[in-house]
Amino acid sequence: MFSFSQGDHGFIWRMVHEDMSFGSFPLAELMNLNTWEDMANGTRVEEFILLGFPGTWHSRISLVVIFALTYSLTLIGNASIIALVWTNRNLHTPMYFFLCNLSFLEIWYTTGVVPKAIGVMLGTSQTISFRVCILQLFFLLSLGSTECFLLAVMAYDRYVAICYPLRYSSLMNSVLSVQLVLSSWLGGFLAISLLAFLTSRLTFCGPDVINHFLCDIDSCLALSCSDTWPVELATFLVSIIVVVASCVVTLVSYVYIISSILKIKSAHGRKKAFSTCSAHLSVVTIWYGSTMFLYVKPSAQNSLDLNKLVNTFNTVVTPLLNPFIYTLRNKEVKKALGRVFQKK
Repeated sequence: MFSFSQGDHGFIWRMVHEDMSFGSFPLAELMNLNTWEDMANGTRVEEFILLGFPGTWHSRISLVVIFALTYSLTLIGNASIIALVWTNRNLHTPMYFFLCNLSFLEIWYTTGVVPKAIGVMLGTSQTISFRVCILQLFFLLSLGSTECFLLAVMAYDRYVAICYPLRYSSLMNSVLSVQLVLSSWLGGFLAISLLAFLTSRLTFCGPDVINHFLCDIDSCLALSCSDTWPVELATFLVSIIVVVASCVVTLVSYVYIISSILKIKSAHGRKKAFSTCSAHLSVVTIWYGSTMFLYVKPSAQNSLDLNKLVNTFNTVVTPLLNPFIYTLRNKEVKKALGRVFQKK
């Protein structure tokens, strides 16, 4: 059984209903089964159409306003954290060095999604080429993997700070901090390289419509007309290695952190110790909850509409929440902000 896209049907209709020939395809050639097979095998989608969100024009405009406002606040919030840490020597510690990397990552993570999503909802940029689709997929998944590693590193940093406070400065020195950050970025991009390569080798014969505002694994697998099992297996294995492994490191770190906090006799001391890691724990819970739902599964069985909703939270809302969670729950950051406003 051969499949043809809508363009192929129009092409064949013109050949049959006009003069029964088309250049080098006379009627006798069209009656040859091999010719039909070659045409079918040559069918390959090179461009996709992103549907975005269904609804009326007014509802889409409302979403555009929300996305644009959220994106602007995300950029301002995360850029402010980077500038604040950079200009305050009191914040030149491993904890805030990791936080700056997380803020820098969030800026690029949401930038890879929101501008294109706004164009899709406005109807001005609904098409995306196959190469750009794979590039977006690789970019977003790599940054997501890097965030998993960074959150695990930040959990380990809090573990050392709370469980070994007297040895913290010697254990978590500047050299180790840089090494952990570089390993997170490098590991995040290397982990997705094979997955992106396998996805780029898939064949898409039509339809060419993606029920999403971005290119993700599930959407690509749903549209592919070739065997997707290798990509599904690679996605599952990478998810286990990146998401589950980093989550385990984070959870183990917090088990030790909480046990150490409970051993502190002073209630004020327990409250102070917990306040230093509660913000990070909030971010970890939000991030890993949505990420595991999207990627830690043996096959692409989730509803694409539900994936769209969770992806919106993961790529638009979470990057906005991070700077506010860290600044509102962190006394050192609030003091630094106070000094900045006093100077003005």
